[in-house]
Amino acid sequence: MSENPDEVFGLKQLAKRLKVQNQDEYKALRQKIDELERRGVIAADEKGKVRYVAERRSGKTKEKPKALEGILQVTRRGTGYVRLDGSSEEVYIPPKFMSTAFHGDRVRVSLFVKGAKRGRRAEENMEGEIVKVVKRSLSTVVGTLERNGRYTFVVPDDSRISRDIYVGDDSDDRLKAGHGDKVIVRLLPWDDPQRNPEGEVVEVLGESGDPRVEVTGVARSFGLQQSFPREVQQAAESLSASITPRDLDGRLDYRNIATVTIDPEDAKDFDDALSLEQLPDGTQRLGVHIADVSHYVSEGSALDREAFKRGTSVYMVNEVIPMLPERLSNDLCSLRPDVDRLTFSVLMDLNEKGTVSSYQIRKSVIHSARRFTYDEVQSIIGAKKGEHAKLLLALFALSKTQLQKRRKKGSIDFDTPEAKFVFDDDGLPKEIKKKVRLDAHRLVEECMLLANKTVARHVGRARKEGDQRPFIYRVHDVPDPEKLKDLANFVKGFGFSLNAKDGVSAMELQKLLDKVKGSEVETLINEVALRSMAKAVYSERNIGHYGLAFKHYSHFTSPIRRYPDLIIHRLLHEYEQQVSPARFASLMERIPEICVQSSAREKVAVEAERTSVKVMQAEFMKRHIGDEFDGVIGGVTEFGMFVEINDLLVEGLVRVRNMDDDYYVFDEKQYLLRGRSRGRQFRLGDKVRVRVSTVNPAEKQIDFVLAD
Repeated sequence: MSENPDEVFGLKQLAKRLKVQNQDEYKALRQKIDELERRGVIAADEKGKVRYVAERRSGKTKEKPKALEGILQVTRRGTGYVRLDGSSEEVYIPPKFMSTAFHGDRVRVSLFVKGAKRGRRAEENMEGEIVKVVKRSLSTVVGTLERNGRYTFVVPDDSRISRDIYVGDDSDDRLKAGHGDKVIVRLLPWDDPQRNPEGEVVEVLGESGDPRVEVTGVARSFGLQQSFPREVQQAAESLSASITPRDLDGRLDYRNIATVTIDPEDAKDFDDALSLEQLPDGTQRLGVHIADVSHYVSEGSALDREAFKRGTSVYMVNEVIPMLPERLSNDLCSLRPDVDRLTFSVLMDLNEKGTVSSYQIRKSVIHSARRFTYDEVQSIIGAKKGEHAKLLLALFALSKTQLQKRRKKGSIDFDTPEAKFVFDDDGLPKEIKKKVRLDAHRLVEECMLLANKTVARHVGRARKEGDQRPFIYRVHDVPDPEKLKDLANFVKGFGFSLNAKDGVSAMELQKLLDKVKGSEVETLINEVALRSMAKAVYSERNIGHYGLAFKHYSHFTSPIRRYPDLIIHRLLHEYEQQVSPARFASLMERIPEICVQSSAREKVAVEAERTSVKVMQAEFMKRHIGDEFDGVIGGVTEFGMFVEINDLLVEGLVRVRNMDDDYYVFDEKQYLLRGRSRGRQFRLGDKVRVRVSTVNPAEKQIDFVLAD
């Protein structure tokens, strides 16, 4: 009615439009009409027909409009929340009022009279129903094809899509997909919530349950494509590999200075190189040389549009989905040894205290002397000898100084372990190892941090002087005070203290992490502390970086795999020239859009990467059904507790229904399960021994039972 404010409706007319099907629904409609009339939302004429009251006032306060728009977020339990445009408010959507909307759709909602009390989160929200899908977020869905008698349908992999997709029984449409195959189905228009959505199978990925197929399915469900459009691929292949005198014009020539790259052993692209010169006055000149991707990817080109769309490279468990075609990432922009490469360099002169006294940010050309792996550099640091040992040891000493300076200023150093998979010849996981953070890793990290900080300060200094240059910052807001209080209460249970009464500085948080280092709950508290942090994002507004304790920070060092870095390279070069007012206005409008898109794509990448890891963890644990492992409780809920196996970083669920030695009750405030009869307790951080019970790679699910 709000969408047709000038139209009057009879009760039968409304019943027909709303597809009322029986007497009970007709009675409910009549009651709702009476209620809306009492509230003044609608008005009735002398014939009993009703119309929407477009504007109502109560005293001096104008009531909120009934139809609002936002993005629907569906939980795995099937309930929805719509974050309203331009607001922090959310509208709770019960499953039966979801209409034909999918997770991620832009929708229009209508508010109910009073929000229902449905749990702690729902109490804080308005409640309503979806009245219109404004824009679909999905065009395709990944799932498993199933046949049930004469019906064929696809069960979506994403549990947030609660409706199966009906597929017509035409073998050509289904591309000869068999029962149990993992497929991609294109959605057809769907506007009747009484019927299941329909679709057409457009691609068969393989047999469901095969971990390689499952990882491909994860990538496709997140909209990630390994291949590039033909136009983009052709643009990359057409780029010349030769460097002309014109390309070198105005560049700083660093080909006679020893530069090296340090990367993982299996890396295929090398986008950063390091150099270190001892200057006559006793200072050191650290050079951070980054592949000049902006030389090859011009603004508005097919390559640029595709890079903006992708936002970032995605590192799945068994493959990389690159932001740019291999012609660029693994060839022209890879700083391979013994070849000239175009770069963008940050040259920083550091005094004996490790402070940057002066710097240059210049386009350059280098000739890498050596490609090192982290393990090779670590060996040289340990032995204090080897190829380019003098350079590497000097860089290591410099990195230690920078780390100490950061720590003194309150920079937080989260040391969360990561899993590394070893695959057999068939691409299946045969071993899981913990990634070890080496001194060689810190060496590179500190140099990159310093370069990023220097670039951001350079632009910040110009802005301070009145030159309001649009820019992209990497920002990290202060944590939510309530989350910090929860963290303080959590660590208190393990005998540690954190005063969160008046907020917590980064330095205080780092002191806590130092205290727990080496303890049995180090990994657990690191993870909980990390969850209490705000998420780092890209922004045109510089609010600083809480975690690093930097007032100025940006991303400059990875333009091969991060779109914001590519834009920053362009901006820095452009700001060396005179920029017209019209161009400034264009950048002011464009930069916020890039920040939002890049942050969103980064979030997608993180979720896809984590999900792909879960697939391979489940596949690995299939071989260990019945085996016992030691673990730590990392999460407690009313339905069970999540346990992480110490050496494998694999998490599984011990369900309450399988804890049959007692009747267990969930204590939400103390994060524990307590047996009602015997009083046995299981809380966060407790050590337990578990046995692998069931594993389902397709569901990314591992179930444990208590071994004792």
